[in-house]
Amino acid sequence: MPMPDRLDALLQFYEEDPEDAFTQFALAQEYLKRGDTAQALAFFTRLAEQQPEYVGTYYHLGKLQERLGQHEAAVKTYRQGIQVAQRQRDFKNLSELQDALLHAQGVGFEEDDDA
Repeated sequence: MPMPDRLDALLQFYEEDPEDAFTQFALAQEYLKRGDTAQALAFFTRLAEQQPEYVGTYYHLGKLQERLGQHEAAVKTYRQGIQVAQRQRDFKNLSELQDALLHAQGVGFEEDDDA
């Protein structure tokens, strides 16, 4: 018996409630898992713009931007996320974002030195 496709299910949820941050985030992750970086980037970016207080977006968006060679955008994304995490007193996400920012800025960054 075939399993329902996760992407199809998420798209149906999104159609029913396009403002739901969790659904948008899950769609971005699912597209990323499938190798569709353009769609993943679109969903992460839209989520960060439409729901800037959804702090979990910034780390994943920044990592994807780095992977795509968009290092300046990643640094900006991490900084925005740090501000949100500080406002929310979300120390776990704050720590992860600060580490990612340092990495993106080259502190402890060993691969892709010429990027």
